[in-house]
Amino acid sequence: MLFSTKVISASGNLMLNICDPELVGKTLHDGTTKIKINSNYYAERDVDEHEAKNLLTKCNSINMVGEKTISLATSLGLGSEKSVRRIEGVPFLILFKM
Repeated sequence: MLFSTKVISASGNLMLNICDPELVGKTLHDGTTKIKINSNYYAERDVDEHEAKNLLTKCNSINMVGEKTISLATSLGLGSEKSVRRIEGVPFLILFKM
């Protein structure tokens, strides 16, 4: 299983943008909310599940979209189903580790 990722390093923090690869290029709408799953933002590099787990655990801020991605994060104890927002039925979650 692959995940589309982009890691941004700024001021000693790591921000991870990660999504299910089949979502790249799509735009999701829900009332006033609109999310573009842009390849420049989410798809710098595709990684396997092992590397995705590594990135999810080491990054300070995580922006994630997709069933597989959020399922992997919650299986690692990151986030909870209560915090997931669905836009056009697609799960979306942002985490900040303190």
